[in-house]
Parts: sequence; structure tokens; C-alpha cells
Amino acid sequence: MAPLPGAELVQRPLQLYRYLLRCCQQLPTKGIQQHYKHAVRQSFQVHSDEDNPERIQQIIKRAIEDADWIMNKLRIVPVEEATSQLLPSSRS
Repeated sequence: MAPLPGAELVQRPLQLYRYLLRCCQQLPTKGIQQHYKHAVRQSFQVHSDEDNPERIQQIIKRAIEDADWIMNKLRIVPVEEATSQLLPSSRS
């Protein structure tokens, strides 16, 4: 089960990027949304020089699976608990 409809249509990195940002919009709080948007951007920067088509498809598949896991976890867990589990602690 994909986090949003259309996951099966994602074939190219730009499509994946847009898809993941739309997934972020579905997250419950602005803080969690910002955290995952930042993570998506960072991941795309890290993999920007990837040119192997097989590896690109592996990355796309894994990113959709990870988004699915996060979205399902946040549907089950109360928002306060999800925030504490998925975001780094701000305590020093």
C-alpha cells in the first residue's frame, strides 16, 4: 500500500521528488512536515550524481517504501508520540 495514489507511476527522480513532497504535506504537524521535507531535499542532493538506471530504480522503490512506512506509523501512533519518536530531541 502506497502512502498516496500514484506511487506506481513514479519512474523518474523528479517524479519521486514531487511525490515525496506531497507525502510530506499529509503529515500531522508543521514540524514533522519540515523535518521530512528537509530529509527529502538532502537525499536528493546526495544522490544527484547517480547515473545508473538500475540503482535509480532501487532508490525510487526504497524511497516509496520508506514513505509508506512513515505514513502508516503516523496513522497509528498519536501525534505527540509520533513527534517524539520521529524528530530528534531538542533537549540539550
